[in-house]
Amino acid sequence: MIEVSGLTKQYGSRTVVDDVSFVLEPGTVTGFLGPNGAGKSTTMRMMTGLVPATSGTALVDGRPYAELPNPGAVVGTLLDASAVHPGRTGRVHLQLLAAAIGVPGARVDEVLETVGLSGAARRRIGGYSLGMRQRLGIAGALLADPPVLVFDEPANGLDPEGIRWMRDLLRGHAARGGTVLLSSHLLGEVEHTVDRLLVIGAGRIVADGPVAELLGDEGTAVRAADPAALTRALEAAGFSVQHGPDGRLTVPGAEPGAVGAVAAAAGLALTDLRPVSRGIEDVFFQLTAAS
Repeated sequence: MIEVSGLTKQYGSRTVVDDVSFVLEPGTVTGFLGPNGAGKSTTMRMMTGLVPATSGTALVDGRPYAELPNPGAVVGTLLDASAVHPGRTGRVHLQLLAAAIGVPGARVDEVLETVGLSGAARRRIGGYSLGMRQRLGIAGALLADPPVLVFDEPANGLDPEGIRWMRDLLRGHAARGGTVLLSSHLLGEVEHTVDRLLVIGAGRIVADGPVAELLGDEGTAVRAADPAALTRALEAAGFSVQHGPDGRLTVPGAEPGAVGAVAAAAGLALTDLRPVSRGIEDVFFQLTAAS
């Protein structure tokens, strides 16, 4: 479990992270979203001891990251995939990491296979593509099979196949009881990967909750053989109706069952009936507009 309480970072008179608090539970993938400069990366770096906090705490299993006996065995991080020596091969890079955290050397080949870099293991990292460096960074984070993963923009440079692979990797980790904190600008991908959203704007948490709860329901979309008659029936029942393209009607605040019942009572045939939910982009822009 990760517990962040009152985490604050100031540079002179400028506050970049302001009293941030949240708890990350095992078995969940949490998406950490915010505009550029909102404080995401700084928060993650304070959590992992790379940046000292001005005030507040970030605890992993009740201890600050720096006080864990072997941090790499508890928290796997990918915060900067370019922070590697370009002259080393991928295998040597991982062998050095494995030795530092007390992982058997045989584990290196296992994680290279997991991330799809076995064929490039003997190549120098300077010749890797951005996507390959991302995979190498993920391999390093997985070396000790830690219960917690903290990834900052791990999908950078990954192709669609790689993004799907990463999604399955993170979902599988959470399904086994792991904890994942994922920062990403790929909002559509986040929506299909995470259970929960943390949204930060201007250094402060502006939303925290399950994805389904934050997206919510906006109403019902419906199409009928006779749209005009359905409109009259819905308005007579007290619903407001918005007209869209191709005869689609939107009934704000109404559940599909209620709309279907009105249509059935009026003897009207429906060709489509579905709930309308906000997309994660809509929620993101609404929550961060002020920042």
